[in-house]
Amino acid sequence: MTSSAATHEEVERLAARVQTLEHERRQLLAVIEILEEIGGSLHFGDIVQSITRKLGEAFGLDRCAIYLAERGGQTVRLVASFEDPSIRNYVVDLDRYPELKRAIQSGETVFIPDAVTDPALRHVRGALTNRRVKSITVVPITWRGVAIGAIFLRTFRDGPSFADADVKFCQVVASLTAKALRNAHRFERLQARRGDDAGRLLDRERIALVGFIRRLIEAFAAKEGPWDEGQLSRATAEELDRLVGVAMTVLSQEASGR
Repeated sequence: MTSSAATHEEVERLAARVQTLEHERRQLLAVIEILEEIGGSLHFGDIVQSITRKLGEAFGLDRCAIYLAERGGQTVRLVASFEDPSIRNYVVDLDRYPELKRAIQSGETVFIPDAVTDPALRHVRGALTNRRVKSITVVPITWRGVAIGAIFLRTFRDGPSFADADVKFCQVVASLTAKALRNAHRFERLQARRGDDAGRLLDRERIALVGFIRRLIEAFAAKEGPWDEGQLSRATAEELDRLVGVAMTVLSQEASGR
């Protein structure tokens, strides 16, 4: 091998290495950005939408979505979508997505390098061809060994290939997603509990106030003797009745939360 040929091969190896390092740098930046965004929010909807957006932008995906399974795994909902952020809580038919069904039921990552030729996807081959889909990757989101959902990623045929390192990167993101969702669930449950406690405290305060007023009136009546409302003018009596009606309406509305 001539020295010029050896030099050319060395340059190609260095260029490939630089490209790999740049790819890894972008992935690390994406992880940092995801951590910053999900660390700044404890709301479930914001977390999943942020993750699909970051993954979709990082890989230039045709589709990136997060699905979550309800208890028992019989129902799966699309809760975030990169290509359509307005979709938040859409029930999907798992029979139409065998790759998603397999990932959630097995708890293992499903990677389909060429979706158009995959026998399991022949029922949607036309749609995949029209959208120029190349690969499909479904990474389960697991918590304590149980798949609670999945991240669905779909690449363009003329886009960059999905390498093993990319799949591992998505598995890291799925693990972060599981932890973030767990924290969000705990936070929302704590908020709900505090809301219930506040409601019960308000009820006790209202009961105590009414009890105090009733006892005060009864004590005053016992001290002063029978009420002689006949001394009030008709206009005054009607005004008192009107005020009592207004007060009762306000109390009723406050009690119902309107």
